[in-house]
Amino acid sequence: MKNHIMPTYASLPVRFVKGEGAWLWDDKGNKYLDALSGVAVCGLGHAHPEVAAAISEQANTLIHTSNLYCIDKQEKLATKLCELTGMNDAFFGNSGAEANEAAIKIARRFAHSKGVEDSIIVTMNNSFHGRTLATLTATGNLKVKEGFGPLPDGFRHIPYNDIPALEALAQQQANIVAVMVEPIQGESGINIPAADYLNQLRDMCDKNDWLLILDEIQTGIGRTGTFLASQQNNVQADVVTLAKALGNGVPIGACLTHGKATGLLTASSHGSTFGGNPLACAAALSVLDVLEREQLAGRATQLGEQMRLAFQQALKGCSHVVDIRQKGLMIGIELATPCTELVSEALEQKLLINVAGGNTVRLLPPLTISDDEANRISAIVSKLIIAH
Repeated sequence: MKNHIMPTYASLPVRFVKGEGAWLWDDKGNKYLDALSGVAVCGLGHAHPEVAAAISEQANTLIHTSNLYCIDKQEKLATKLCELTGMNDAFFGNSGAEANEAAIKIARRFAHSKGVEDSIIVTMNNSFHGRTLATLTATGNLKVKEGFGPLPDGFRHIPYNDIPALEALAQQQANIVAVMVEPIQGESGINIPAADYLNQLRDMCDKNDWLLILDEIQTGIGRTGTFLASQQNNVQADVVTLAKALGNGVPIGACLTHGKATGLLTASSHGSTFGGNPLACAAALSVLDVLEREQLAGRATQLGEQMRLAFQQALKGCSHVVDIRQKGLMIGIELATPCTELVSEALEQKLLINVAGGNTVRLLPPLTISDDEANRISAIVSKLIIAH
């Protein structure tokens, strides 16, 4: 039968039909351990009973009205997110790209409020912010932009984790209005900056009256050991974007603002047909309840360190292992050569992993995995890397 799906994904030859916790089953009955969580989406694992119950109850009550009317669960979710993050308000969309689009529009509005024409948002080399035209332009990866020009103006890219590069750019460009950055770069291989990098960015933004926009789409919702990765630096951003694990698989994105970024988007200046509808917000509220009650952010710290130590022990004699990077349950094992074939080899071992940046094994398991499941992931991945 002809496949009518656009070939935008190089999909692996497996079809999953059921999930439970950290496990997935394919249409042939084979069972797989998921160390990727749908790329950091299913932080509570698959088919979490409380999230499923919340979705079912809401689907049997009210799925959608419109943002032309007040939505109770949307208001409750905004309040909860602001309590957890110290932010002031929230806009809801359906994805991380939409959340980042809102952040970019806020930066543009901020520029206009200051009378800055031809404003510039600074983003980082090897970053990833989405695949819409604006977020694609913000992304610091030339390969994903090929064939999509002309791209929007107003972005400059500098090296990640390089404060002198930002200082040099600031000397050249008087119209910078914002810095947009991931606390940890995920798509390019779990790149973790210096311990004070975010603090220095915050200081520079304060000094120059720029917005600090933190893309926490992959690092947020407890993944790195705190609700936001930036909370480990005690950094309060002007804009924070969230998505992925917020709905545990139900599409939802959030753009949160604080301080001088608050109130820049007004009635009719931005919107989303489905953003923040009752179904998505019910799922997200359930996710946050479970995350807090079961203290899963702290669990991510414990398990991540346990897995890092296991990898260091198992791979200490491997000359082709360049680095092991870990923060909570974001783990990257960089090899000296490309290793994309490890994804298929892991699939044969009934394990789901990912390779980021071409040569870094990326692991983003559910925050709910057991010690035994974590040990199993570490053992299989270590054997595959040793044999590589």
